[in-house]
Amino acid sequence: MTQSKLVDEKQAAEFLALSPRTLQAWRLTGGGPAFKKIGRVVRYDSADLATFISARTHTSTASVTMKEAAQ
Repeated sequence: MTQSKLVDEKQAAEFLALSPRTLQAWRLTGGGPAFKKIGRVVRYDSADLATFISARTHTSTASVTMKEAAQ
């Protein structure tokens, strides 16, 4: 079984170059990376963070605009 590393909110925010408050807002509204809730503790899987970043890779600003228009 392959185990990926679980990181806390602060580490996840640093990895994504965001503030922890942004991650908190995304958890409430959706649209952020997948997270795990273990009791009261929130953790992010490092593999999920990498997937979140990869899914937001674009080659031009036009491709971003077209994807947003399609939604």
